[in-house]
Amino acid sequence: MKYSEIIEILAPELADLNRLISQALNTSTPLMNEIVEQYLRTKGKQIRPVMVLLCARLLGSVNEKVLRAAASLEMLHNASLIHDDVIDETKQRRGVDTVNALWDNHIAVLVGDFFVSAALEQAAATGSLPIVRSMSELGKELSLGEIHQICNARDRHFRIDEYFTAIGKKTASLFVKCAYMGAEATGTPEAEAAPLLEYARLLGLCFQIKDDIFDYFPSEKIGKPTGNDLREGKVTLPLLHALAVSPRAEEMKRILDSAELSEEQIHTLTDFARAEGGIKYAYTEMERMHAEASAILCEAYPESPARRALLDLFTFIIRRDI
Repeated sequence: MKYSEIIEILAPELADLNRLISQALNTSTPLMNEIVEQYLRTKGKQIRPVMVLLCARLLGSVNEKVLRAAASLEMLHNASLIHDDVIDETKQRRGVDTVNALWDNHIAVLVGDFFVSAALEQAAATGSLPIVRSMSELGKELSLGEIHQICNARDRHFRIDEYFTAIGKKTASLFVKCAYMGAEATGTPEAEAAPLLEYARLLGLCFQIKDDIFDYFPSEKIGKPTGNDLREGKVTLPLLHALAVSPRAEEMKRILDSAELSEEQIHTLTDFARAEGGIKYAYTEMERMHAEASAILCEAYPESPARRALLDLFTFIIRRDI
């Protein structure tokens, strides 16, 4: 099924979720309400709360605790995006002006902090200490993932294993927590939920790999130019593979040693990654993880609309164009 069909299946729960998020972010401060309202109008595909809802459906049913857990995760994720836009000086996301572009960095940081606090408030409202603890762990993992990636860039670590460590913390950890909270909120025993968490980890890795692939091709949809990761010192899977297999690797590493890459150097590196099979390798890795995740899900859980939707969600992640 298409992603739009998954959304349609979850329409009542998503409506309840978005009402809950709007209520949680409503304040007596007109400026904050204006910023939040404008931000929520471009909330994207909400893949992470969809994951929470689907996992809850797979293991039980969607209840208030599930909705609050999903709201908590979505708001923490949005907080991280708002803060990322400040750090990266991003002016547009999905073709829409960012909070820092519309207002300024000072306000954007405060809005991000407000989202974090609202997220923790919703986690506490579940009445589940494991969910609150999980949110705290997630905040640490997201930060450590970014730090790990920065260290890799500064230390010129062009290793695929280091790349997977970084994206495991900064992206896959969030998807794992989606599955964990969906399971925890339905009272599912840890052993029964374990295969779902592994599925979610593989899905999160693929999500980041596909995001990184976008950076090797120009696209107006994603609102960032080709080579933006390289401008920030990030060397991702397609280029890492090319550096590992190409006889031209030392030449490219010398370019990467530049204090600041020129536009010409960025084009040279992205062209090199594509020519040396980096994109093909990344897709091969995603397909391998897709097959592994599908086998895990089908072996552990009986056929159901939720299982089918989770399988189709993985396909969508790999094939999406934004």
